[in-house]
Amino acid sequence: MKKIVLLGDSIRLGYEAYVRNALADVAEIYSPTNDNCRFAEYTLRYAHEWKANGKWPSDIDVVHWNAGLWDALRLFNDEPMTPPDIYAYYISRIDKRLRLIFPKAKMIFATSTSVDEPWFRGQGYERRNSEIAALNEAAIRALADTDTIINDLYTLTLSLPASARSDGTHFNNDEGCRYMGSFVTYALAKAMDIDPSTLPTVDVKAKSIAADILGY
Repeated sequence: MKKIVLLGDSIRLGYEAYVRNALADVAEIYSPTNDNCRFAEYTLRYAHEWKANGKWPSDIDVVHWNAGLWDALRLFNDEPMTPPDIYAYYISRIDKRLRLIFPKAKMIFATSTSVDEPWFRGQGYERRNSEIAALNEAAIRALADTDTIINDLYTLTLSLPASARSDGTHFNNDEGCRYMGSFVTYALAKAMDIDPSTLPTVDVKAKSIAADILGY
């Protein structure tokens, strides 16, 4: 059995159950199940504790991780919580930390997902796609000199129907979980040299979107 670590915010919490089910026959999956990994800085601070407290093995095959939607958050019409240069700094440090505690693992970084901007009107907080895209670009630049695989969930989610969204940020309804879970499962399968066509739980339409956009 392969060994996988999933790290990430509430988007990860939404797709995790689908991924666990899709890969049940080929991989053991570890995650901070009850913890939203929040900001990039928070992930840097707690990654080693999640491993220690969860008694995760060191011989992990793949780490799939993301951080960014909390960093892109605007409160009271203020600036995003984390500027792109600071975000890039933390992304680089997280990459080094994950490689330290999981020395044999392939790394997959998932870009932060797009949002439905009109949904945030009157909410008292917001996220903007242009700013999420800027953070994603900063992260990709920060990881450019590594062998990290980029799972471009931002671009993938731009292609999804509105019905896949459960609110302005999340994809937690059945349709959204199927798409998001399939995108992540597809990327994990490719990283582990597993033919995604052998995984019947991966949604056919999602697989087609991923193949077209990611070039798999």
